[in-house]
Amino acid sequence: MTTVEVDRRIEQFQNNMRLVRTEVGRVIVGNDDVIDGVMTCLLARGHVLLEGIPGVGKTKLVQTLADVLHLKFLRIQFTPDLMPGDIIGTSIVREDEGGKKYFEFQPGPIFANMVLADEINRATPKTQSALLEAMQENSVSAGKTTHPLQQPFFVLATMNPLEMEGTYPLPEAQLDRFFFKLKMGFPGVNELHEVLDRTTHAREPQVDRVLAQGEILEMRETAREVPVARPVQDYAIRLTLATHPESDQAHELARKYVRFGASPRGTQALILGAKVHALLNDRVHVATDDVRAVALSALRHRLLLNFEAEADRVDTDAILARIVEQVGV
Repeated sequence: MTTVEVDRRIEQFQNNMRLVRTEVGRVIVGNDDVIDGVMTCLLARGHVLLEGIPGVGKTKLVQTLADVLHLKFLRIQFTPDLMPGDIIGTSIVREDEGGKKYFEFQPGPIFANMVLADEINRATPKTQSALLEAMQENSVSAGKTTHPLQQPFFVLATMNPLEMEGTYPLPEAQLDRFFFKLKMGFPGVNELHEVLDRTTHAREPQVDRVLAQGEILEMRETAREVPVARPVQDYAIRLTLATHPESDQAHELARKYVRFGASPRGTQALILGAKVHALLNDRVHVATDDVRAVALSALRHRLLLNFEAEADRVDTDAILARIVEQVGV
């Protein structure tokens, strides 16, 4: 690829992101970091776990992004009685004109470009596994047939951090399937005024569709081609090893509070997330600042803390913040 072609694709990538931010900002108030985090996951071919209390706009954010990106969007409300077939689809018996019966696969809501798994921890582990398997394989198996999922395929799962009764928490091995875990905070006073101004009048703001499906796939390829220098890659590895209590490079807080550190998927998320972050900040190479910028989102759900951390009320964000601060560049 020529230098002119590379420059054109990078410029197009940045223009597309500006259009997306502008359109989403017409509906969603604040949460710029969350919007960038969700777009980073989409462009890095990952999936995102979004945590926030009810009413802060998690579902609205996903619906708005689907409209702006011109993607097929479906929402699945997870409940304890939801079955795997309700997600991936099922085979039903049909009869042809000659009276011969045959099975025909009826696709479920997973066959969309953007899938919202609302309150994923309310479904049973069997149903959660059906979704997570589709996320990992990008395909669905029904009987002897494997059905590929149309690209881009992007799952955004939400969790309510307050209400834990009647829920089935995701095991750490399944949490590891998510590229980022993002936290949506409560809006401030000025932001609440803006929310009320937009949602309590006769007409709510509308968005325009600014990207096509093919443009998103091209942006994914552009992000993958951003170069990473060996020292930057080494820094991401040292950040990961610092979370492992048994490692020679373990941080003191990891040795005290962590049972198991981040997996190799965490290191991959650091590098891929840093590539997108570099492009979003008008750079065509990855710096250590880009790795640090995505470290919390990429690693916070990949650490398994011990009982001492729970007793001392230490969370993964506090441990990771210290690690990012103290691991040398």
